[in-house]
Amino acid sequence: MASRAFRWLDKRTGVHEILKVSLDEPIPGGARLAYVFGSGLLFIFISQIITGICLALYYVPSAETAHTSVAYITKQVAAGAFLRSLHYYGSSAMIIVLALHFLQTFLYGSFKGRRELLWISGAVLSFLVLGMGFTGYLLPWDQKAYFATAVGTNIVGEVPWAGAWMTRLLRGGDVIGTLTLSRFYVAHVFVIPACIFAFIGAHIMLFRKAGPAGPIKEDPINPKLAPEGFYPRQVIMDMALALLLMIGLGFLSYFHPETLGPVANPADTTFLPRPEWYYLPMFQWLKYWEGPKVVLAVVVVPGLLALAFFLMPFLDRSLERRPWRRPIPVLAVAFVVFGMVFLGARSHIDDKRDPGTAAQIATQEAQEKAYTAEPFEPYVESPGGTPAPASATGPSNPQVSRGKAVFTAHGCAGCHGEAGAGGIATKLVGISAKYPAAQLTALLHDPNAQMRAGKMPAVDVSSADMAALVAYLGVLGTSAANVPADVNMASTGVAAVEGSATEPAPTTPQAAAGLLLYQSTGCIACHGPGGSGGREPALATLLAQLSDAQLTQLLRNPNAKMKAGGMAAVTLPAKQVSSLITYLRGMRAAPPSPEPPVAEAASSPAETPAPSANAPAATIANTAPVTATTAAGSTATKPSAGRTLFMAQGCAACHGASGEGTHFAPSLLGIGAKFPGDAMPTLLRHPTSAMRNGGMPAVTVDDAQLQQLIRYLDSLNTATQAASLPASGKPSANSAGPTKSANATGAAQTPEETARQVAALALNPEEQFGQKVFQRNACETCHGIAGLQGTVAAPGLAGTASILPAATLENLLRHHSIRMKKGGMPLTNMNAKDMQALVAYIRSMTPAAGAQ
Repeated sequence: MASRAFRWLDKRTGVHEILKVSLDEPIPGGARLAYVFGSGLLFIFISQIITGICLALYYVPSAETAHTSVAYITKQVAAGAFLRSLHYYGSSAMIIVLALHFLQTFLYGSFKGRRELLWISGAVLSFLVLGMGFTGYLLPWDQKAYFATAVGTNIVGEVPWAGAWMTRLLRGGDVIGTLTLSRFYVAHVFVIPACIFAFIGAHIMLFRKAGPAGPIKEDPINPKLAPEGFYPRQVIMDMALALLLMIGLGFLSYFHPETLGPVANPADTTFLPRPEWYYLPMFQWLKYWEGPKVVLAVVVVPGLLALAFFLMPFLDRSLERRPWRRPIPVLAVAFVVFGMVFLGARSHIDDKRDPGTAAQIATQEAQEKAYTAEPFEPYVESPGGTPAPASATGPSNPQVSRGKAVFTAHGCAGCHGEAGAGGIATKLVGISAKYPAAQLTALLHDPNAQMRAGKMPAVDVSSADMAALVAYLGVLGTSAANVPADVNMASTGVAAVEGSATEPAPTTPQAAAGLLLYQSTGCIACHGPGGSGGREPALATLLAQLSDAQLTQLLRNPNAKMKAGGMAAVTLPAKQVSSLITYLRGMRAAPPSPEPPVAEAASSPAETPAPSANAPAATIANTAPVTATTAAGSTATKPSAGRTLFMAQGCAACHGASGEGTHFAPSLLGIGAKFPGDAMPTLLRHPTSAMRNGGMPAVTVDDAQLQQLIRYLDSLNTATQAASLPASGKPSANSAGPTKSANATGAAQTPEETARQVAALALNPEEQFGQKVFQRNACETCHGIAGLQGTVAAPGLAGTASILPAATLENLLRHHSIRMKKGGMPLTNMNAKDMQALVAYIRSMTPAAGAQ
């Protein structure tokens, strides 16, 4: 029956003749193991096509869903991790077999004797295989894929004249986003495989036309050795290689499956990108070139090597095939091959030699393994755009509210994301299941090596605040975490700044917003808290001589004396300038008095200047004498001259306004006990290498000022921070508590909340929704509160982005400019409704709209 069926099929298709032509191909000198690599390449390519089709059944090429779909394949699909690993390791195997095939063909001289087109078609196939590896690397959309692709597309941008156009063509814009992913997917799945199929057909046709070249000593044009058919010996050898490849790839995929890292986060500035191993030589090569010379490294040298590769049959034209009779071509190829191996090995060695780099790479690998081990989390698209924050289902826990205030005040959300959902650092949801409360407390007080490598500072807070923080971390990811932050209870150290004797408490929301601007724009660094003076003179007396119009003019256009002192022009919108002036007008001149000693009690009522008759009630309350019972038994005051130096030297910019610590630098609470005697002056004059690497400069004040600063640092400790609050946990009427205004319900609100309320004045409903989108996407992290004043990371948007037409602004948000990209602007992936509201909110920031 089988014979009859074959004869029936053969009469209609000619399959017998096809098999005869294919399997009876004559090989001069007989079958050889050296000839198996071409068939091995074809086998791997077919395997990649099959596994790729299976993966494509689940893959969604979108920046929002690509990573989730790959995670679904890896964690949910039956044998999905094995299938993905087969595809991943198959790409590396294809590069290895391709290199072996090239070396065998070159050393045997099999490109000689009218086989120029055969060699060129193989060279084109080599570059197409490298293109498959490059385009496929981005598709998982994890950290490793995103940043490696960013490096690769940046390299293309170094090409003269056409570099920027080529980069934009690859990315579909100025940044890597959904358009980039879509283009790479189309290239990887459709365009490049189609080209490979076409050139494989051409390569086989040209090979059959020219015929096998045979052994090294054979004449490439007129072979003289007795031929042997391709079937059966060569077929068996080729099948044996295919079997070995199957076993090797299966072994690797089963026992060492490929991991998947966290989703791509373009805002992560700590990630160290490393390409796949076959691109490491080029990555290392570029390290040795800087400036205009990069063109040599990117274009000239690789271009000459590629040209020599394609023109090899024309450069080595003699019919001599023995490698020892062709020393120049063989040595040249050996130099290039060993050079690439050296560069790749050197890249690994350099990474291991640098402790910081090695620690960061180890951290990244640990994060990949941890994410791979986590359970699958499906992507849920909320109807109507960005979901609103969930509300608590029951009464809020005061302990959790206090913990949320500590979490916010210490900048934890800057790395771990809002509500601990993850960002630059790992997510904290479920952290209490991994670590008991006691162990978690110990880790927060003393981070381990991996946490320190990720720039995690020690959390130095009171035991009550630490217990509250641990309680808040324990409910992350549940509705119980959606509570308002109770900043009245948490001893975040803000009280020491805003409630100081020299810094008046704002009496209106506009003045409170002005205080925030005074601190965030750096005025406090030179003019001191409350304008009491520092490196620059006190402001109260000077401002009394100027009208509001004159003061506005001076802020906008400083005079020559102010510029000589380093005063920069204030570019805030009119509404914010008005708030700043309102706060400045509330400043009062501090009476000249000697610096109180550290342990001296506060001044008596007789020493306190009496308020004027028409002073506001809040101002009178703020100038009330502070007695020993005002701060719950605290009898010590902080040295004012030392605090002025602390602010003027810019220490507060990294260590926090009261030395409470931020994610930039550790807390200074209790620093005096850690470095007693001469240790502190030595440390300030000569910072350690770790301090210098963190950006800590040497303190260059004179000896008297240094002693004042040290006395202030000695006064910073957890006990005095906690003592600034009464026993009830809330500031008393006479205590120097955090500067707050009251909202409509009588609850205290922070200056940040006040600033947002001031910015939200006269916003229509769409603009108000846009403000919520702005906050939910953490835009305030770089552009400042309400996006108005900006920070050192990014400028304010009022008067800059806000004056752009809506269409232009939306295009910039979706396709960042080169300047935005270099500044670290992350992807802005959101639906049309959210984008429209965000654009409306930013355009509402125009100075004209803020005019009073």
